[in-house]
Amino acid sequence: MIRWQATLTAALLVSACGGDVVERHPLPGAAPERGRAVIARVGCASCHEIPGVAWPKGKVGPSLEGFAARSLIGGRYPNQPDILSDYVRNAPAFTPQGGMPPMPITEQEARDVAAYLYTLEPR
Repeated sequence: MIRWQATLTAALLVSACGGDVVERHPLPGAAPERGRAVIARVGCASCHEIPGVAWPKGKVGPSLEGFAARSLIGGRYPNQPDILSDYVRNAPAFTPQGGMPPMPITEQEARDVAAYLYTLEPR
């Protein structure tokens, strides 16, 4: 019985890690390409290095390469779509001592940005 439970637990854990980005981070109605355009427009790359955004290559904030595989947002919060959308729009509400300012974007634009960040798989 214990062996069967251990096998089932292991299978569930492995299946939770697999799947494509859409399965792991569903964002209905969000568009990654619109998100990339928002990122470029509001200047996220002035602080972050962001794959798919050619310039600038900011070093103040962390690189966002491989973001889709990260388990935490801002080192504290679970990497889940709704949390990420809220975080990119108003990071000071989550980490007041952090350096990321509130961003002048709509809720839909924040969802689009989150959808783009979830396309950034590790190399």
